Amino acid sequence: MSYRGKVLVAGLVLGAALVGVEPAAAQGSDAVPSFNGAVLTIAYAKNVAYLGGDFTAAIVNGKPVARARLAAVDARTGTLLPWAPVADGRVKSLVVSGSSVYLAGDFATVGGRKRDSLARVDLASGAVSSTFKHAVSGRPLAVAAAHGRLYVGGGFTAVDGQARGRLAAFSLSSGELDARWRPTVDDQVETIAAGGGRVYVGGKFRKVNNLPGYDRLAALDPAGAALVVGFRPKPPVITYALAVTGDAVFSAHGGQGGRVSRYTPDGVHKWSATFDGDAQAVTVLGDIVYAGGHFDRACSTARTGSQGSCVDGADHRVKLAALSAADGHLLDWTADANGVEGVLALAGQAKLGKIAMGGAFTTVEGRPQKRFAQFS
Repeated sequence: MSYRGKVLVAGLVLGAALVGVEPAAAQGSDAVPSFNGAVLTIAYAKNVAYLGGDFTAAIVNGKPVARARLAAVDARTGTLLPWAPVADGRVKSLVVSGSSVYLAGDFATVGGRKRDSLARVDLASGAVSSTFKHAVSGRPLAVAAAHGRLYVGGGFTAVDGQARGRLAAFSLSSGELDARWRPTVDDQVETIAAGGGRVYVGGKFRKVNNLPGYDRLAALDPAGAALVVGFRPKPPVITYALAVTGDAVFSAHGGQGGRVSRYTPDGVHKWSATFDGDAQAVTVLGDIVYAGGHFDRACSTARTGSQGSCVDGADHRVKLAALSAADGHLLDWTADANGVEGVLALAGQAKLGKIAMGGAFTTVEGRPQKRFAQFS
């Protein structure tokens, strides 16, 4: 459990001096476009940030520029790029792999071509792939690319007429539905992340492959979909987002208030940081974990009231916070956003030292900045 300036782990109180120099968080926000609707997903590819969401226009120098739920921004200069495929409905999640951007959402067409909730778009031209076309019964909500596969999770029950239990995979080379990777969960998948030779899934579920006791967060074999039985953290509340590094799994949760947690690959809980509202996004850059959500305060202890309010004191952190990856203690950095929903997506670009956030906010650091921001 995290406490202001210190962390309680395995019964020992560890002061900041024991974990070395205080991590240096991102500084101020960059000059980047705003958007007229929520930005729900962000993925970096080299020097470009690709965005998806509910928007129909970017706002550049106060003027709208048409962008139908997909856009690209030069991460170095903040310039809106000409990449502009058109989706006719919400883009909930996207991921970059090779020369392609994979999309999942509530759309029926992309680039004028019929695409049922899933699509593949060229990274440079925005052209829609003719070889990646599938029928989905239900809603895909999350995508990840690794191990030669596109992994998809959500609330769907079939793909191309073949039963799937809210999880499916596709070949990145051929685009075909993977016949072997067929795990099942008993409730909605909100997030997928790959790392350490595993595929991690989070959401509302309590059973995985019909086995109980793997509530809301589980790990699967990337090829055969077998459950990794040694990873069994069982967070008590819904898992909204995941970020995986070589030796850690970071998760963002809702509940009475919200929290961000760190687990080992063996499922051992290392720390949690608690907020007075849902944590809906998480990413890692170096030795810092960034958390986003619709919280206004970081709680001094793990205790929250009936409406999620901090009981034992709190620090002001509006929609965005930075934490030490080592022990979870709250860092001094602030970049307050606003709005009810707040921050819904986070992404990091290590080589450029950039953090991007998307959501439903309209101000950042007290200045107008609608629904997308980037920090250096």
